[in-house]
Amino acid sequence: MTATPLLEARNVSKHFVLGGGAVLAAVDGVSLALHRGETLGLVGESGCGKSTVGRTLAGLYDPTGGEVLFDGKNITALSSHERQDFTRSTQMIFQDPYASLNPRMTVGDIVAEGLDIYRICRGKERMHRIYELLSLVGLHKEHANRYPHEFSGGQRQRIGIARSLAVEPRVLVCDEPISALDVSIQAQVVNLLLGLQERFGLTYLFISHDLSMVRYLSDRVAVMYLGSLVETAESDELYATPLHPYTRALLSAIPLPDPEKEGSRRRILLEGDVPSPINPPPGCRFASRCPEGLPLCAEVRPELRECAPGHFLACHLHGR
Repeated sequence: MTATPLLEARNVSKHFVLGGGAVLAAVDGVSLALHRGETLGLVGESGCGKSTVGRTLAGLYDPTGGEVLFDGKNITALSSHERQDFTRSTQMIFQDPYASLNPRMTVGDIVAEGLDIYRICRGKERMHRIYELLSLVGLHKEHANRYPHEFSGGQRQRIGIARSLAVEPRVLVCDEPISALDVSIQAQVVNLLLGLQERFGLTYLFISHDLSMVRYLSDRVAVMYLGSLVETAESDELYATPLHPYTRALLSAIPLPDPEKEGSRRRILLEGDVPSPINPPPGCRFASRCPEGLPLCAEVRPELRECAPGHFLACHLHGR
């Protein structure tokens, strides 16, 4: 892909200052790009910084270092009008449909938040747009006068999706949007997202730890470990030929539907604990748990380099 990415992170870091002056490096030197109409899956263990990357790309956090570019422009240097266009064009779907909806607001007012903020429509036109958005996500206009507590988790997530669509965004940052839902409901929400993407040409950053769902949804996949990217590639290539030891360990944990294959395959079990993001190691972040590590790995941090067309890897082992 040679066209200018719609949304891009260039060497982005996000650090948080904790009590006592300690600094937590939640994201440290991440570079990735979202191209128009694609889905980029972002995977990794809980606490690796996936959600922080998503919130930084959506403009909810200002980066500590590096740049976030929207349509080729640094979002921190945008004019007020351009910044408004960026915030309208980049919306989020949050993980917890129970916490992300205001319990004191009706569903209609929740869905219309963006319409009101950006003064898109009022009166009868506003109500018509609310009904239209509810219909888009499989709900009924009668639901507009109800409150979030009257709905199931799957229905609440549909309300959140309708709210994000209200301002006609170009990018949706989906922060583990199905992890809090029953398995029986997850596929419905994922198929809804796919249908909306096809209908409106949306671009998705899909953050998840569900590797099977990421494979189903994503055109490309980026793998994170302790605040850094370790591998990115086209989805089919990454799942067929993972190169980083951490990626291979993650993929070995995906259950197989065939009982015979599931019983005969070898899972890669990682030993040790994830290092602290407050005091990360100087070399490769994965070195202390890597079953194939070299002495160099503990001393020199590997850079994310293109090892094959479209396949990027941060590992000293490749090419030995």
